[in-house]
Amino acid sequence: MPHRVSVITPSYNQGRFIDRTISSVLSQRFPGSLEYLVMDGGSTDETVDILKHYGDRLQWVSEKDRGQADAVNKGLARATGDLIGWLNSDDIYYPGAIAAACEALDSQPEVDIVYGDADHIDRLDAVIEPYPTEAWDSARLSEICYLCQPAVFFRRRVVDRFGPLRRELQFCMDYDYWLRLAAGGAKFLWLRKKLAGSRLYKETKTLSARVRVHAEINDVARANLGCVPDAHLFRYAAEFVLDKMGIPCADRDRFLLAQSVIALYAALRWNHRISHEMVRNVYARTREFVLAFAATMRGHCRPKSPD
Repeated sequence: MPHRVSVITPSYNQGRFIDRTISSVLSQRFPGSLEYLVMDGGSTDETVDILKHYGDRLQWVSEKDRGQADAVNKGLARATGDLIGWLNSDDIYYPGAIAAACEALDSQPEVDIVYGDADHIDRLDAVIEPYPTEAWDSARLSEICYLCQPAVFFRRRVVDRFGPLRRELQFCMDYDYWLRLAAGGAKFLWLRKKLAGSRLYKETKTLSARVRVHAEINDVARANLGCVPDAHLFRYAAEFVLDKMGIPCADRDRFLLAQSVIALYAALRWNHRISHEMVRNVYARTREFVLAFAATMRGHCRPKSPD
């Protein structure tokens, strides 16, 4: 059946990429109509001139907002489509993405959210690597976000039932949303087709502030799951050791020891307890170092032979 599809693009000073983003949306062909909403946060680069160039092929506003989640929420409030996509201003849809999402949702009316495969792409749209998408498993989602946000489409009824994004989040508003939907019983479908390219470059929020990103992931997990899984705590610890302590992964023994210490601290910070599994994991990671250290200490403490 023909759909009215609303695509929302939050934007701020992404003039170098947004033209490619817009083109990837407006070139989509599918049965139905497209409503394209660009919510710009008051860009000071060439973004507004680019938006003006497209005339009435899209709707846009450029005004100060409270961040990416706030911009998406503004788009959700304006959207009139029965199917919604959210594409950031440096990402792109692949040809046929919207048509594939519409077809998948038509075939399974009970499904609320469809997510496809995707790629990490560089500044010039070249593929860096496939995004690590996985089959739907709500338990697995608690440990890692395997949905690539630009490759996700959801029905309007999802917003009506679960509300918009949490505006206070700066990095992980998509992961928080997927966890909320899963906890509320929304139905997800994995579409085995590449739908989008997610741009990865040094200045992106997720790469330029990795420790803060993983701290927010822990906050999101705590809020939605009641505690932070050990997998998130160890990833946070790894980023902390790399960024704040400057210990490279190649320095294996020091890295694992430091990661283990930070993971224990993170468990106390977010969960106020250390799981038995984490204790076993830390012991396994640091066993050789601890045994070598203990042997050294025994050597220092051994009584000297009398002269």
